[in-house]
Amino acid sequence: QVQLEESGGGLVQAGGSLRLSCAASGRTFSRYAMGWFRQAPGKDREFVAHISWSTGNTYYADSVKGRFTISGDNAKDTVYLQMDTLKPDDTAVYYCAARPDDPWGRRFSNPREYDDWGQGTQVTVSA
Repeated sequence: QVQLEESGGGLVQAGGSLRLSCAASGRTFSRYAMGWFRQAPGKDREFVAHISWSTGNTYYADSVKGRFTISGDNAKDTVYLQMDTLKPDDTAVYYCAARPDDPWGRRFSNPREYDDWGQGTQVTVSA
């Protein structure tokens, strides 16, 4: 099991940027694939981005492609989500999640495919 803690959320105007961080502790971080999800009030948790450490592959939801970037720092056991050109529709609680990495670097976008979750950080984008 890996423990995850998100930070970096806040209030920003439309068009602005935020960078979320997810610090991991516990088992060897590099053996995990990491994902970011978000959940708006009254909606299901949805996939945002995923990174595979074994291959470096990254995947994004269509709604954030070209605006968000997922990256990580193995030395710091931290994964980041850089969010640019934010829109009010991006308002949600953002969660990072971990699962055992996949040697082929496949995409995992279903929340049920992840084992460990952080507590979430609120992102609010005003119009």
